[in-house]
Amino acid sequence: MKIFRLPKNPAALIFDMDGTLYTNDEYMRSQLELPVKKLAALRGKSFNEMQGAIKQYQDDWAAQNPGKRISLGNTFKAFGVSIEETIQWREMLYDPERYLTPDPKLRQTVTLLAASYKMAVVTNNPVSVARRTLACLGIDDRIPIVVGLDTCKVSKPHEAPFRTAAEICGVPVNACVSIGDRYEIDIALPLEMGMGGILVDGVEDVYGVLPYLLFDSF
Repeated sequence: MKIFRLPKNPAALIFDMDGTLYTNDEYMRSQLELPVKKLAALRGKSFNEMQGAIKQYQDDWAAQNPGKRISLGNTFKAFGVSIEETIQWREMLYDPERYLTPDPKLRQTVTLLAASYKMAVVTNNPVSVARRTLACLGIDDRIPIVVGLDTCKVSKPHEAPFRTAAEICGVPVNACVSIGDRYEIDIALPLEMGMGGILVDGVEDVYGVLPYLLFDSF
């Protein structure tokens, strides 16, 4: 875990979902592979060919945009797949119920945090997938606000979903803390926007944010 900045008077915590509120390599891998398999079938290519083309595009994009990273949704746009299609594919293909189970320690953590902060999730998955994921983890009643790919029709990193989350929480942007596992996607832009930022390596780090956010930081 790395804390980049915490506001003086934080009021809302904005969590990434996948790789942040749970750690499950198999499910994460399926989320990367299943849309690629579908695109490969539509384009008449093998999975390896399609995966190679996508990686090459992302590598080229990163070389042209140093220090930044492009999301899979934005990558798919370059291959002719609209955001609307990406939303439909993810709702159809992703299956959190197959991989995830309730996490009592996570529930305890978010319950304590929810007593002091507004709680939101900003994810590049559709809201329906995020809600199912929260239900699988046993925290769907603890994080009431979800901003998904179908909310703003743009993928992180983009200001719109973070600003939308802050607006729904009813707090200023500079009173929010973004918590996620990918610096370029979840942390860098929120820091530019004036939010706080906490980079985690997985849900185990989320358990560890309690001392910093509840007890001795302010």
